[in-house]
Amino acid sequence: MAIIEIEAPLHEAHRDNHTHRDVNGGWLRPAVFGAMDGLVSNLALMTGVAGGAVSHQTVVLSGLAGLAAGAFSMAAGEYTSVASQRELVEAELEVERRELRKHPEDEEAELAALYVARGVEPKLARAVAGQLSRDPELALEIHAREELGIDPGDLPSPLVAAVSSFGSFALGALLPVLPYLLGATALWPAVLLALFGLFLCGAVVAKVTARTWWFSGLRQLALGGAAAGVTYALGSLFGIAVG
Repeated sequence: MAIIEIEAPLHEAHRDNHTHRDVNGGWLRPAVFGAMDGLVSNLALMTGVAGGAVSHQTVVLSGLAGLAAGAFSMAAGEYTSVASQRELVEAELEVERRELRKHPEDEEAELAALYVARGVEPKLARAVAGQLSRDPELALEIHAREELGIDPGDLPSPLVAAVSSFGSFALGALLPVLPYLLGATALWPAVLLALFGLFLCGAVVAKVTARTWWFSGLRQLALGGAAAGVTYALGSLFGIAVG
């Protein structure tokens, strides 16, 4: 009895702590990618334009245009991409649903064979497959997970992906423009704020991955800084050539 009382809290603690983050909701990847892309692309655009020795008003206009164009482009691209992926998955689910309706015995045998291949005894595998196959929707869900590696009830939303991408890109792209909107007339405040934002984004991303915050932050800082440096040099060269 003492053993049961000792083990019970362990099982309860395991159940309470053994949770996982949402990795298939369709929001994290476009949000992270959108913020990073907004920061890097708009910073690079603005430094490239500034390298051509233009007025700060032109730099601001370029940044705002880059924000608007990039945010709408990201949202449209994410919506189309996720919608196409979802439609493909739904088409495959319909194929599986048809097979379950036309050839239930073959599908049940196929499911049993999958369990046998994973080490379940044949007799038990057939019994489990038979029980699961009694409900057509449950059978479809099991076959989709086993054969396609997807959960029919947890497909990514195109709208969520588009909105996440739009908002995160706009927020990231706003950082390099913000110092100018607050009265700055030089490029360096925009560069410093954008580089800080890149480091912060990288550090935040590390919270949902296995990377350390400083490694992820420095990696994004280096990539964004390199992009800004290259485009500034190109803008300077083009400005001299055009001038």
